[in-house]
Amino acid sequence: MSTSAIRAPQTRWSVVMIIWAAGLGAAAQYGKISVIFDQLGLLYPGAGASLSLTVTMVGVLGILLGVVAGGFVASFGYRRSLVWALWIGAAMSALQALHLPYAVFLATRLVEGLSHLGIVVAAPTLIPQICSPRHRGTAMSIWSTFFGVSFALLVWFGLPLVAGFGLLSLFAAHAVFMAVLALALGWVLKSVDVPPRLPLPRLAELPALHMAIYRSPQKVAPAAGWLFYTTCFVAILTVLPPHLDPAVRVSVISAMPLVSIVISMTLGVWLLRRMPAVVVVQAGFLLAAAAAVWMLLMSGLPLACLALAVAFGLVQGASFASVPQLNAEASEQAQSNGAMSQAGNMGNAIGTPLMVLAVTLAGYVGMMLVALILFLGGFAVHMILARRRVQTDAI
Repeated sequence: MSTSAIRAPQTRWSVVMIIWAAGLGAAAQYGKISVIFDQLGLLYPGAGASLSLTVTMVGVLGILLGVVAGGFVASFGYRRSLVWALWIGAAMSALQALHLPYAVFLATRLVEGLSHLGIVVAAPTLIPQICSPRHRGTAMSIWSTFFGVSFALLVWFGLPLVAGFGLLSLFAAHAVFMAVLALALGWVLKSVDVPPRLPLPRLAELPALHMAIYRSPQKVAPAAGWLFYTTCFVAILTVLPPHLDPAVRVSVISAMPLVSIVISMTLGVWLLRRMPAVVVVQAGFLLAAAAAVWMLLMSGLPLACLALAVAFGLVQGASFASVPQLNAEASEQAQSNGAMSQAGNMGNAIGTPLMVLAVTLAGYVGMMLVALILFLGGFAVHMILARRRVQTDAI
């Protein structure tokens, strides 16, 4: 069944926002550890350097299973996948609030990765189903802000909670948040028409499924650009601060994610109503490349850093909006969202080590040259895949 046959005639903004809130919970599965990472040793004083695993364990399943997750979500059902992913996330956070032994804590983080994957594949696949065509770009731009908004909320409200009630209180609060969303979405999604469930992929079919997605210029395009974006975004925010003037360091680094969110929701939405999402992504990468050159020529200039944040905002929202534009069927969108999840986890995993290595070998200039190459790579990969789509359509 085509998505056009099931799509609601009116955009259900209230449901979109509840699904977006589920994205906040998914992002908090990373953020709840990141914002207290410097204090986590108080809970596990014997963990030492292995504390970094508390962050990376969530992404392991995303890297391994991201591409095929779309097939499993389509088989299990989009509504069911989202609701059960929220319940699993709530259960893992509730267990973490009990101050588990470190090895068991890491096991819950691994299972939490399954919850995270279910949310980030099912949620952005459901959103286009409840939006009119003219609102899809806006809705997907809203969805794209979930990571930045979640981290900001954790800093504004999570850290004061920790200061008042201890580290474990943050895990308990996250468990309650996820459980409330599971109940809410279990109720509101009953009235949402979704595509029929598909057969469960067989183990022997998984390699072919991977190749089918990688070979499709429609399905892989959002993920291909997303890999270049995620390799840079967190890495630059992590490695850049020592190269900024201490007087403006905190304000610039704090402003960059917020600027990217504002741009995604304003200029990005305006552009998406007037041109294809892929073109907006390419414009974002070119602007990012120009900002990188500016930052090379004028080291640490705050205005140049904010220009880079503007570019990030364009790439961010338009990348998610490109999924339903390039893939008409919900099952195809789920596969494309799964590939984006895999690309995002890979980018986050390799980005910071890559930038640290560049700084070690060639200092600030090396870091910005690597960023420039990645931005141009993001533009080029979209150009190559756009040509492949034209060639495929011509056959």
